[in-house]
Parts: sequence; structure tokens; C-alpha cells
Amino acid sequence: MVDLKDLKVKLFMDGADVEAIKKAAKDNPWVKGFTTNPTLMAKAGIKDYAAFAKEVLKYVTELPVSFEVFSDDFNEMEREARIIAGWAKNAIVKIPISNTKGEPSYKLVEKLAKDGILLNVTAILTIDQVENLAKVLNPNVASIVSVFAGRIADTGVDPIPHMKKCLEILKPLPKAELLWASPREVLNLYQANDCGCHIITATPDLINKVTLRNKDLKQYSLETVQMFYNDAVKSGFKL
Repeated sequence: MVDLKDLKVKLFMDGADVEAIKKAAKDNPWVKGFTTNPTLMAKAGIKDYAAFAKEVLKYVTELPVSFEVFSDDFNEMEREARIIAGWAKNAIVKIPISNTKGEPSYKLVEKLAKDGILLNVTAILTIDQVENLAKVLNPNVASIVSVFAGRIADTGVDPIPHMKKCLEILKPLPKAELLWASPREVLNLYQANDCGCHIITATPDLINKVTLRNKDLKQYSLETVQMFYNDAVKSGFKL
């Protein structure tokens, strides 16, 4: 297994905890960017979207940060996208691959990309979506293609051949980066690296587990037994 310092895949933190983002930007050299979405923001109790984003961008000035539009109407999505893009040079606009009616966002993506807006197209799961997206991305403008490999795996399908095919499709677009989204375990970091993905997202909890690399499994077993015992004692279980 490749050493962490030799990984080619870039690790982006996924979340909406401002303090965790600030700490990672300052202290964690593994983290090369950040992603958010409305669901994570809702879980974090964010009420003011713009205030949250601008606070993050005060502390993260160089690394890319993706902020997602939240309308279901494409005209309104465009308005939101242009506002987000104006917040900072490192603000990346996340556009869902479709709206809730299943109508694809390719025309909007094409329009924004032609205007030089940095995009992260998200919620992608199918090869067909990547093929259609590749036709409208601007080859001269950096973009991120977020394929939810973790959700593909949830359906019982191995995501690795899927991600390799996506990389082939994106080859003619040198500024398009493939992102392995929704990882479930640290192993996915190495899988994403080995199959050639450019980026992988991870929550703070998953990033913390990266430190377990090469941990002695016998010691890990003992710690697990100790955890079960401690919790049983704390709970006061009796039979």
C-alpha cells in the first residue's frame, strides 16, 4: 500500500463545521480542499448560507471550497451560481447533475462553463451522465466531476471499473478532475488513488481514521475488546 505522503489523489474534507474546516486548513497538510452541500449544512444547523460561506472563505483563501446551489429551477440555479462564483476566486460552484424532476442540468453547466465559472458537477452515478457532461464542459476551464462511488457500492456494484471508465471519458478534458464522492472507509482513499481519481472527499471522522494506517491488528483487537468491556461496565449491565 502506498505511503500517505506518496498519494497522488487529493483529499478534500466534506462537511459544514466551520471550526473543523478552519483547523484542517491550518493544521492538516493532507487536506487539499473542501466541499459542502445543503444536507451537511442543515445537519450543522446553518441558517444563513452566505454568512457561513463567507466565514469559511475568510479562513480558506487558497484551497478550493465547493458551495452548492439549492434551487430546483435552472434559471434560479444560474442566479445562485453567479453569486457563489463572485464570493472568492477559490469558490467552486456545485451544480447537481439534474433537478428533482430528473431534468438534466447540461445546458446550465455548458452556459456557466463557457463563462469561465469553476464548477463541481455533483450527484453523478451513471456512465451516461459522465458522457453527456463531458460534451458540455469547457476544456479550458477547471472543473470537478463528482461521481458518488460510495453510493454505487451501496447497490452491490464494484465502483472501481465504473470510476476507471469515467476517467477514460474525461481524458480529452485535461482540466476536468474526477472526484470519488461518498467514501465509506479509509480503504476507498487508496482505491481512488490506485485507479487514478484526482480527488476524494472524506468527512472529518473518516480523515481521522487515516492515522490508523499500518496499525498493529493484534493491538487493535485488544483495544476493541477493551472498548466493549468499558461500555458494558459503564452501562451497568447485569444478568
